[in-house]
Amino acid sequence: MEIDKAIRECDDIRLKTKYNNAIYVIQRALALYSVEEVAFSFNGGKDSTVLLHLLRAGYHLHKSGKNLSTEDAELTFPIRTIYFETKSTFHEINSFTYETASIYKLWMDISRLDFKSGLETLLKANPIRAIFLGVRIGDPTAVGQEQFSPSSPGWPPFMRVNPILDWSYRDIWAFLLTCKVQYCSLYDQGYTSIGSIHDTVPNALLCDSEEKYKPAYMLSDGRLERAGRVKKLTSQPLSAVSNGLNHDYSHSKSMFTASVIAVGDEILSGTIEDQIGFVLCRKLHSISWSVSHIAVARNDIDSIADEVERRKSTNDMVFIYGGVGPLPSDVTVAGVSKAFGVRMAPDEEFEEYLRHLIGERCTGDRNEMAQLPEGITELVHHEKLSVPLIKCKNVIILTAASVAELENEWDCFIDLMRSNGVLLTTEPLISKKLATTLPDVEIAQPLSEICRQFPDLYIGTYRKSRGGSIIITFEGNDKARIGAAAEALCKKFHPEALSETE
Repeated sequence: MEIDKAIRECDDIRLKTKYNNAIYVIQRALALYSVEEVAFSFNGGKDSTVLLHLLRAGYHLHKSGKNLSTEDAELTFPIRTIYFETKSTFHEINSFTYETASIYKLWMDISRLDFKSGLETLLKANPIRAIFLGVRIGDPTAVGQEQFSPSSPGWPPFMRVNPILDWSYRDIWAFLLTCKVQYCSLYDQGYTSIGSIHDTVPNALLCDSEEKYKPAYMLSDGRLERAGRVKKLTSQPLSAVSNGLNHDYSHSKSMFTASVIAVGDEILSGTIEDQIGFVLCRKLHSISWSVSHIAVARNDIDSIADEVERRKSTNDMVFIYGGVGPLPSDVTVAGVSKAFGVRMAPDEEFEEYLRHLIGERCTGDRNEMAQLPEGITELVHHEKLSVPLIKCKNVIILTAASVAELENEWDCFIDLMRSNGVLLTTEPLISKKLATTLPDVEIAQPLSEICRQFPDLYIGTYRKSRGGSIIITFEGNDKARIGAAAEALCKKFHPEALSETE
């Protein structure tokens, strides 16, 4: 079958693992229940679209008991499919659902009742004992669910089967794009999580400088997929969420994300410790930027190109450092060039800077060092920099080889961007930290309650060392809200359990 073949031939190990686990759940369900006893709830969204194709693959693998053959792929898909259609359903969702049903010859039951009433009617008329659902961790309905979970009290009795419960937003889009299956057109218009026409708008985080929306798969932080699930008509300002922080809708385009890429085999081998990445992340956080990804690439053009290619389209800016210079292993600039699909070409201005900097001490080919990605490179000058920063569209190539050099380059970069009106920041973040020696199992549930009570704050935890204190961080733009959240958490424990720390 085409789905199974696409996954087996891809290089995404994580996606392969998620796929295999989901197929196992599906095959287990099909071993426990007959085809007549199972159903599939399809709503036309991205998650249920993924589940549809997983079920198709899982069913045929279940029938064949081995890798799919051409004959297997021609088998029909007999699992009953339920679609709940309402007046508030997007037209595009309806069209996509019916088109999908026609293409894959789905056995459709269409209900125009609410979900609960529709299920009651369906289960009374059919011997259904289990229903496949496209529920993922993070969905409002996922709380307390496992891959096999009985229906909640008060609902008609059936087994909820959740094959993609542990899938992330990134996993969903990796599957759809890898398998090249059709999905609802709304996702190409900036919608990242689709509900009804009354509570769904395009995700403001995907709106570019020209007021156009990028496709849903370009959202860099999957935790923000529900940022478009807001009321269209409300007396309150619309808000979009960034890293758990609420921001005024009108300022949402000033929330930026960045990726950080280090280049160096010496880092991967453990020969040296990467301090630059640590400091750079702190610098970005200090101006309220979200670092969505940090990676280390080998001193190899293809490895660098692959990493830059993945990050440049999903982040406002990519910072890359290491592998810049005259040595054979210094191939970072060439990797960036390949990521953009352009050739390397001599840059006379940059060559002049190199001539003044290294003069006759250069034993290599100065002209080769002065080759930069053609047509996309901008040299960013500053009086405190002996060599200008190299900017290739939204990729900044840093030459820093130490923290001190990074500090200088960063200060110059901020100064240049601000003076040109390019760098915009949100309000400064306010933070508060509490420390506790309580075991994590004891604070987990109370902390989850605080997170739900204060959704406008980012609340995180970490340990400085194994067995050491747990540090709980509260971050946001409202000092009073941070204080209230910390106080609310403290009240859930005895007075000495938590203490403020730096």
